[in-house]
Amino acid sequence: MFVLTEDAVLTCAHVNGRVKIDPRQDFVTIAGRRVLVDDDPEHRSISGCPEVGALKPCLHTLEVREGYSDFVRIGKWRICLDTITGLTDGTPPGIVKYMVRDPGQNWVTQGS
Repeated sequence: MFVLTEDAVLTCAHVNGRVKIDPRQDFVTIAGRRVLVDDDPEHRSISGCPEVGALKPCLHTLEVREGYSDFVRIGKWRICLDTITGLTDGTPPGIVKYMVRDPGQNWVTQGS
């Protein structure tokens, strides 16, 4: 499982909806890019979701369902892994997920 950095690409399940990343910590980096920690992917804006018309597009991420490390922390925050997933506020409610398309780096992992 790769560790996420601020260069990670998270999208809604409609693929084109991209989650805005805003890292909360700047103490730990990978190749100069900040590592994401818990709640960085939560309650973030989503732009470019193609769902329009009768359906509500994905505009925000909700709570992470899984993907925080149980073993590695930066201070009190768990790091984010490439298994991050959660729901969006898009329709149909409670079904549309967001997920990692690219972790932002491909050499630092957390072993299982």
